[in-house]
Amino acid sequence: MKTLSQMRVVGAVALLLLAAALVCGGARAEEGEVLSGTLKTINDRGTILIGYRETALPFSFLNKAGQPVGFSLDLCHGVAEDVALALSRELLEPGAPAWEKGVRIVYVPVAADERLPKIVSGAIDLECGSTTANAERAKTVAFSPVFFLAGTKLMVPLDAKASSYRDLTGRTVVVGTGTTNAEVMRRLASRMTLPFTVAEAPNLDAAYAMLVAGKADGFASDDILLYGFVATRPEGRRFGIVGDYLSFEPYAIALRRDDAAFANLVKFSFARMAGEGTLSRLYMRWLVDRLPTGERLNLPMSPQLAEMYRTLGQPD
Repeated sequence: MKTLSQMRVVGAVALLLLAAALVCGGARAEEGEVLSGTLKTINDRGTILIGYRETALPFSFLNKAGQPVGFSLDLCHGVAEDVALALSRELLEPGAPAWEKGVRIVYVPVAADERLPKIVSGAIDLECGSTTANAERAKTVAFSPVFFLAGTKLMVPLDAKASSYRDLTGRTVVVGTGTTNAEVMRRLASRMTLPFTVAEAPNLDAAYAMLVAGKADGFASDDILLYGFVATRPEGRRFGIVGDYLSFEPYAIALRRDDAAFANLVKFSFARMAGEGTLSRLYMRWLVDRLPTGERLNLPMSPQLAEMYRTLGQPD
């Protein structure tokens, strides 16, 4: 088995080869003469725009200092490191002095219903949240390798005596606008003789607030996000997460379509992070260990996800 330092050397060599392929023909990356697509855009403006969600704990959320943090953002930081290396430039954090030259990270907040349009329009280069990669969305954006497996479930008050969406006939289920959960719940409601009403909230915080205020009888979202609300909110213990999985939600980072060079770099970056053991360490940091909020989700990695990491190069 290779040591971590050996894997880093191999990864650096591979990235240099990738960078050379991107600039084949003799022009240097920093000259921007033969770069194209997202890499050229990042190189020309000197920034990489990372879209983040404000309430998608533990993947993308604001800490107590108002800074964006989370599992997905750490992964995107790893991609940004490789982008800067491929462009032969320094990676600069958002707070770095203005006079420093390189590729500066700029964090851009996005709502669920605008995250993919902002990728398409170029308002962000990477969308780093809790986004499901599916065939419908792949018609407009591309995706990184999958880094987490979630599924739609229901959060209900513990005293509601509801164990399934079938127990909510004639009641209201709230969902976040622009989520796959909204599509799932509308589809289930349409199949019922006495359906429940699907109400949309502008974001997950607003959906949770509706449940807490009694304006909704259930809150449908990805199970891991619901567990985050239970673990971190003062009223969390009043609610339970019930029923079977209503959908399968593989999370990935979104990027622009039809940009082979950038997509290959993102794939390489995930393979590098897997080979170095970074994927599993980040999983432990955000899903098992204590969060910046002080709580623990304590969610061990599933065998299915562990196998996906191994196929990317995660050591046994």
